[in-house]
Amino acid sequence: MDDDGGPRVHILIAEDEALAAMALQDVLERAGFRVTLSHDGQAALADAQADPPDALLTDLKMPRLGGLGLIQRLRASRLDLPVVIMSGDPPADWAEQVVDDGLGRTVLLVKPVSPLEVVKAIQAVLAV
Repeated sequence: MDDDGGPRVHILIAEDEALAAMALQDVLERAGFRVTLSHDGQAALADAQADPPDALLTDLKMPRLGGLGLIQRLRASRLDLPVVIMSGDPPADWAEQVVDDGLGRTVLLVKPVSPLEVVKAIQAVLAV
């Protein structure tokens, strides 16, 4: 619950680099979000099924299932899922590969990103 007694916004992080994942989790928890951390896309699918997120924060390049595949699979059942993508080297056609509702619920951050950029991006996709 948040300070006013309501449920906290749940963010699912899919990031295979352990230190980066833990840093993101810390930043988002300090910003007041409830966070589930998954170390690859396949684990994130299972975590999303067990505890549906309000938004997804994902890397693109991960073992077992990459970020674009994860987004496509999650948005197959929830088109309006807000997503923040982080990548050091995003493919030129990343936007065409992301199934989106056209309402600005997808943001791309190019690594390296600051903690403030991540929090602002999550707030932006949730506000749409």
